[in-house]
Amino acid sequence: MDRILEPEVMDDPEQVLAYAQANFEAENQGFVDRFLELYDDVDEAHILDLGCGPGDIPLRLIRQRPACRITGIDASAPMIDWAKRMAQEAGQQDRLTFLCQKFQDLSLDVPADAVISNSLVHHVPNPLRFWYAVKTSLKSGGPVLVMDLMRPESEEAARNLVERYASDAPARLRQDFFNSLLAAFTEDEVAAQLAELNLSRLMVDVPDDRHWVVYGRVY
Repeated sequence: MDRILEPEVMDDPEQVLAYAQANFEAENQGFVDRFLELYDDVDEAHILDLGCGPGDIPLRLIRQRPACRITGIDASAPMIDWAKRMAQEAGQQDRLTFLCQKFQDLSLDVPADAVISNSLVHHVPNPLRFWYAVKTSLKSGGPVLVMDLMRPESEEAARNLVERYASDAPARLRQDFFNSLLAAFTEDEVAAQLAELNLSRLMVDVPDDRHWVVYGRVY
């Protein structure tokens, strides 16, 4: 099945509300746990989160590593507003910074110690620009963890995944999940993208039937 693009930025207030209020606890906590299991040198790191959305992953991470600093960026103003509000309510606004901008426009004065990203790549028309941003935003030897959806073989297979994992979700969230599956990349496509940008030291893993994960260090 060919990739079917969806909008790059989630800025519809109704869509943002549905996403921010959805129960992604298992996925998001699993992402944080995987990051901390992979890397033991991030206790006081400056971590860059590309496509931070409503800020749930940065909040979970800062609670477990309170000496970290995390900068989250997202091109959706409603997402960033939500993330800032969550950080304020959690009393973590001094350790968490959220910026409304496209990752393509990102320019850091000092490279980040680590880069994370969850569920951004499938929104990106040209994924090479995403991997270039990862490469250029990170200090040499810095750790990376990127997770995203994996495109199934057919629309029918995508519908089956929606039924399996989101049968009780609101209709808007179910439709977004289906569209995101169609816009996602396969494991082989991701491996080819990494090779094109000389990031072949990064590993590609498929932990379940709907995600791929990239991890490793960039030199």
